[in-house]
Amino acid sequence: MEATIHGKVVVITGATSGIGRIAATRLAGLGARIVLVARDPERADATLAGLRKAGPNLAHGAHIADLSILAEVKRVGREIAAAEPRIDVLINNAGNVFPTQQVTPDGLERTFATNHMAYFVLTHELRERLIASAPARIVSTASRAHVGHSLDFDDLQFARSYSTIGAYGRSKLANILFTRELARRLAGTGVTANCLHPGLVSTGLGQRTGGFFGAVVRFYFFLFAGPPEPGAETIVYLASSPDVAAITGGYFVPVGRQAEPSAAARDDLAARRLWDESERITGFKDLTRVDI
Repeated sequence: MEATIHGKVVVITGATSGIGRIAATRLAGLGARIVLVARDPERADATLAGLRKAGPNLAHGAHIADLSILAEVKRVGREIAAAEPRIDVLINNAGNVFPTQQVTPDGLERTFATNHMAYFVLTHELRERLIASAPARIVSTASRAHVGHSLDFDDLQFARSYSTIGAYGRSKLANILFTRELARRLAGTGVTANCLHPGLVSTGLGQRTGGFFGAVVRFYFFLFAGPPEPGAETIVYLASSPDVAAITGGYFVPVGRQAEPSAAARDDLAARRLWDESERITGFKDLTRVDI
């Protein structure tokens, strides 16, 4: 069915490359005004230039932040909330993978911080705008890489032993659990929350890393990855299609087909425990409590 995104405001992270950039451009072409969150100002400017061609006269904008640092995510979320009278769609799409263990200034393992905590914090900071703008949508990019993983709540930060694949897989599992719990907490507000597996597509994920790890990632994607368009179209579908206006808590695969994630990703007790731990890390309480 025809998308219903014309005139809407869409906030999106991870839109300067890969599926995020394609999705943002496509949404701009459908008449949405795009607000980017990016780490690199030059890449943000290049993306904005493309958006202005796809969707002219829409005042697309960008905010700069390192999404692996909690204070940066809180700051940029508050800046966007102050600047935007309404937000119709939030797309949590930014993600990364690291060849070695890295610890952020907050004491968090960087994959967990970037791929899960940034989703949690930015959603928290924009919650009032989304609820006040309802009907609104939250779309989060997860991955089938969650399959075979479970969360170790005694070692969420991989302090005992680090695994690149394990850290990434757990972070994508966290995306699905976050979406399920978020949907439960937003019930009745008019805001839906869904997530997606974009498919094995050629994106910038891990491919700008130097050394042996970066070479292996680039070679793997060269051999096996498909084009990013189907993953981007699934984001666009969840952000705009009337077909999913009433669906929340779902996990989708290309292009726009609802699927069942792993048993670990359907564990509602784990979802609530992850939520509680995320609140403890950030100091937030009750993401859905708003005054409107």
